[in-house]
Amino acid sequence: MFDNLTDRLSITLKKLKGQGRLTEDNIKETLREVRMALLEADVSLPVVTDFIERVKEGALGQEVQTSLSPGQAMIKLVQAELVKVMGAANEGLNLNAVPPAIVLMAGLQGAGKTTTVAKLGRWLQENQKKKVGVVSADVYRPAAIMQLQMLANELNLDFFDSDLTQQPIDIVKNAIEAAKKKFLDVIIIDTAGRLHIDDEMMDEIKILHAAINPVETLFVVDSMTGQDAAITAKAFNDALPLTGVILTKADGDARGGAALSIRHITGKPIKFIGVGEKTNALEPFYPDRIASRILGMGDVLGLIEEIEQKADKEKAERLVKKIQKGKGFDLEDFREQLQEMQRMGGVSSMLDKLPGMNAVPSEMKEKVNDKMLARQIAVINSMTMQERRFPDLIKGNRKKRIATGCGQELHDVNRMLKQFLMMQKMMKKFKSGNIANMVRGIKNNVRGMRR
Repeated sequence: MFDNLTDRLSITLKKLKGQGRLTEDNIKETLREVRMALLEADVSLPVVTDFIERVKEGALGQEVQTSLSPGQAMIKLVQAELVKVMGAANEGLNLNAVPPAIVLMAGLQGAGKTTTVAKLGRWLQENQKKKVGVVSADVYRPAAIMQLQMLANELNLDFFDSDLTQQPIDIVKNAIEAAKKKFLDVIIIDTAGRLHIDDEMMDEIKILHAAINPVETLFVVDSMTGQDAAITAKAFNDALPLTGVILTKADGDARGGAALSIRHITGKPIKFIGVGEKTNALEPFYPDRIASRILGMGDVLGLIEEIEQKADKEKAERLVKKIQKGKGFDLEDFREQLQEMQRMGGVSSMLDKLPGMNAVPSEMKEKVNDKMLARQIAVINSMTMQERRFPDLIKGNRKKRIATGCGQELHDVNRMLKQFLMMQKMMKKFKSGNIANMVRGIKNNVRGMRR
């Protein structure tokens, strides 16, 4: 989402390296380029103006520690201001209400609202152990009701059916009564979206909101619309007492303007961010972590939390013990690691959280995707168990047989084996406990995936 902004800021702040101190001239030049980077990222002009003014004030008034270079000092200032712009800290859902707590979702058509209802239901179910129900009040799009029902069934969420002949208020009130009888903790309500803001849509959702008095009213907005997302959020906030925002499609080709503009323009916190199409691709929005990612510092804490929540701990412990005993890392282990990456939303979502990944060329990172993972797993599946355990056996005719068996080319097999060898070397560094070398190995591994 922030790739272009990260690249521009990294180049700009690097120019300060090697200079003895921050001066009015080099601050002015740096902030001019930061300003351009933010505007190109489609950040709202008032946000950019306030941001630059605060960083300038901090830079000119700051006594830089002798241990810090000018570049480090400026990065620290920029990071602090980015965090302030986005809201200082994550604000979670307020579900303190007599069950079921009612969460109303609003937004334009095409923002990913229905999918986000299911994602939020899953997140509450898995992370807060809530019993969750969902209902669609979108009587204008039968497909939206069917979509929500399918997602609810897939995730074991309680789904309350909708009758297209009913009024949205009646649908929702019936669902709330049914949720009470089932002793559910939370009910999430999907509402009708439109292609644009209109009085009819606003009147309908105002009436619905007044009738049910939800504890959370969340605005779902497509982050790819840039600063327009903030403008739309403000229009909804003027009509409804919004309690927060959910940004969707942050894994797409978005420039980051929405994330950096919404809080400033609406005064409402971004509570969650959608980072992929799968139903587990919803994360709480932490401004400090997002700021670190924008500046190319990664989000190691987020990565650790993701691994803790989604990884198969028993398999991980077995692998650690095996490596510590010096038994080595074989292709069967490698296959399990690839499958773990798939379960955690794909390798690209993990790479975004690693420090310094902005230094890896974008064309290389684009090669690293879920399809590539599936192809590599298929190559390993085409091998015999003996070949997986003893990779040195895989030569000449064996490679040809493996390629034929998985429907791929010989160079695909060679590339997978090359990546395996790089991962094997990285695991030896892991055995010695050198985390810095391990992170360096991951970056080199990304480069190796392309070749």
